[in-house]
Amino acid sequence: MFFPVGDDQVVGGHKPLFSYSFLVVNILVFLYQLTLSKENCGVFMYHFGSIPAEIVAGQDYFTLFTSMFLHAGFLHIIGNMLFLWVFADNIEATIGNVNFIIFYLLGGLAASLVHIYLNPTSTIPTVGASGAIAAVLGAYMVLFPKNNIKIRFLVFKPFSMIAILFLGIWFVQNLYSGIGSLGIESAQSGGTAWWAHIGGFVFGILIGFLAKYTYMKNVSDYA
Repeated sequence: MFFPVGDDQVVGGHKPLFSYSFLVVNILVFLYQLTLSKENCGVFMYHFGSIPAEIVAGQDYFTLFTSMFLHAGFLHIIGNMLFLWVFADNIEATIGNVNFIIFYLLGGLAASLVHIYLNPTSTIPTVGASGAIAAVLGAYMVLFPKNNIKIRFLVFKPFSMIAILFLGIWFVQNLYSGIGSLGIESAQSGGTAWWAHIGGFVFGILIGFLAKYTYMKNVSDYA
């Protein structure tokens, strides 16, 4: 398993206040989940997770946002928070704090809507920051394609890979899994909402191109 552990940092720009704030909020919510019994945690996930069939029926729209801050286990949150830590700060430094909040939440919303569109009758709650983080990855690939991403593979020495290659591989893997999951509920496909990842990533690419010609002229130096 390959994990990103660092990248080239933007020098100057906006402080990544909300990148780190989202990270802290996700961790605090997960710690709260750990205090709940298995039964109560299930109730909590069903109440605040996004259930496609309910959204299609016009119910519980608030869960489209609350679901972004829930996680199903340690591996789920560790993986998501690692990607958020590595990639989000450069995006916020470039587009600004308020714009980043809007971008992050809309990215998560776009990801959820793609998943719901392909699974309109599903009664399985969708949880996780993956869709919003996928949007961050899509924007990063457009804005910083030549950045060096430091990769760790198990216990071996870290090595570097340019962002467009690393994120391109990530997207292809998700697209392959997403195509294979068509017509299958997420619980039957390993519990992963692949199309939420894909939808978020594509949304991020689109916003990335918009941001590239709007903001990149203001932030161009890297450490």
